[in-house]
Amino acid sequence: MAEWPINDAASKVYPLYSRANVGEIFPDPISPLNASAGFQHNLEPGWRDAFVNCRVWDHDLYDAAVDKNILPAFGSYLYINMSLMRLFGVRVPGMSAEAVDLQYFGDMPGIPSYESERRDFDTNSEYEAAAGAWLVEEVIGATDLNEFDADRKAVNAIRAERPDMTTLTDQQLRERITSFDYILRPLFQHHIEASLKSGVGLGAVAQAAAAVGRPELALNLVSGIGDVDSAIPSTRLWALSRIAQAPAVAAAFDAGIDGLHQRLVGDNDPVVAQFTAALNEFLNDWDFRGPAEWEVRAATWGVKPELALATIDRMRHVADNEAPETKNGDRVAEREAASSVVREILAGDPEATAQFEATLAAAALWLRGRERARTTAAMVIHEIRLPALELGRRGVAAGVLDTPEQIFMLFADELDDYLTDAARFTEVVRDRERSYLALFDYEPPFVVAGEVPALDTWQRRSNKTSTALTPGETITGVSGCSGLVKGRARVLTSPDDPSALEPGEILVAPITDPSWTPLFVAASAVVVNVGAPFSHAAIVSRELGIPCVVSATDATTRIPDGARIEVDGTTGTVTVLTEA
Repeated sequence: MAEWPINDAASKVYPLYSRANVGEIFPDPISPLNASAGFQHNLEPGWRDAFVNCRVWDHDLYDAAVDKNILPAFGSYLYINMSLMRLFGVRVPGMSAEAVDLQYFGDMPGIPSYESERRDFDTNSEYEAAAGAWLVEEVIGATDLNEFDADRKAVNAIRAERPDMTTLTDQQLRERITSFDYILRPLFQHHIEASLKSGVGLGAVAQAAAAVGRPELALNLVSGIGDVDSAIPSTRLWALSRIAQAPAVAAAFDAGIDGLHQRLVGDNDPVVAQFTAALNEFLNDWDFRGPAEWEVRAATWGVKPELALATIDRMRHVADNEAPETKNGDRVAEREAASSVVREILAGDPEATAQFEATLAAAALWLRGRERARTTAAMVIHEIRLPALELGRRGVAAGVLDTPEQIFMLFADELDDYLTDAARFTEVVRDRERSYLALFDYEPPFVVAGEVPALDTWQRRSNKTSTALTPGETITGVSGCSGLVKGRARVLTSPDDPSALEPGEILVAPITDPSWTPLFVAASAVVVNVGAPFSHAAIVSRELGIPCVVSATDATTRIPDGARIEVDGTTGTVTVLTEA
């Protein structure tokens, strides 16, 4: 039986780990089933493959003394190996360890410097030359996302051929749960490759803007690029919100979100039927999306439609001129204006101009690729979620599980024994679930350097206190998207219930994944505790056209809910103007 909670060994060779970036997609502990059959089980080897495919090193560089070099779990919370990410920056021409820190991890004061952990073998001219060729051929030289489109086609075929889970035997469900390794590992490899390439691209754009004396244009140059998968649901939900303004549909919403989906399905009003048909088409396409969607235990829009309906409920009160297409159009104009400024400065230098154009195109391409790859992988995770939930429902019916979700407390190598004698696991999963839910109150150290602190020394969220900002005080973070906005702060810790966010308010969140994106439409700006210019909140804000500040440390506890604040996305500052 695997160790629970999950505490993977930390590497002595590559000792620095961070919650930055991975906290976007895994704000909570990973479940046993997801660690052993889904996300961690496949992302670790896929990430190893990605680094090797980027030609920065070979597989023999990894620390053989530990099982998880790149994505370990400490106290069941996932961490990214920052040492290896820095080493990637060292070996890619034009990058650096410091550039990686900024692009991927954001502003993290107090972190040990790269010099404090530098290894004798870090600098390697052979691999630097190979990485340089990769940079020219596969990053700057790329012109399409054909490989990513092929991945999507393959996964769409899996989804189209999905059987009715209720018709499968227990053994068939069990086999389906662990049947997707063949595609998840390469999908995650492609996602990480796109992530590395887009980080390099963002860094190159920033260098180009700085080289012409206009560093403030860097983020404008990658705003409003279009065709970003994570922004698509916002546009679809917006269209639904316009239909939801019709009196018959609005009346159904006004009666409350609980049970709304069932009421809509049972309503014969033609306009309601039109809305319901469009909603069901949306849910069919985006059933995998939801809070922490790469966690198989998470409820998604398909599993719990009320999550999407609650967002539509907020959107239907937003004025037409706040449409995502309108805001994106504004950002497109800003990007074109910024590009024109740089082109004018570079006029007369054909070589520099050509390099700028190639860099700009590559940055946009790989930002799209990153979001496309993460979305495609989330689709497959959902294909693990569905048979597991059906097996869990049968466990409840048989009296061996209390809830269907307890099935996620099993490790993959326990599934066969569970089918043989499910009652044997009743107390096992109860105990694990109790400890799993208790872990949500632990705040994992943001950075682990060398030794992992014992779990009982971690700060508890329920005991955490922060001094609230008073009028005139400021938090400084990192710019995610430019622009200046004043408005009422709305502090939300989860996207599950967006009902508190009123149109025009400023969303203040701990961290955001794709399920938060539709809330950005109603918000006038976004402030996030952690993140970087490369993080999800920043990418989507640049598409939807709203100012964004990331790495605003403890914003959710220091900014009073309801206070009037000013968000300056250009300088990365958030100032409290008046008390709540």
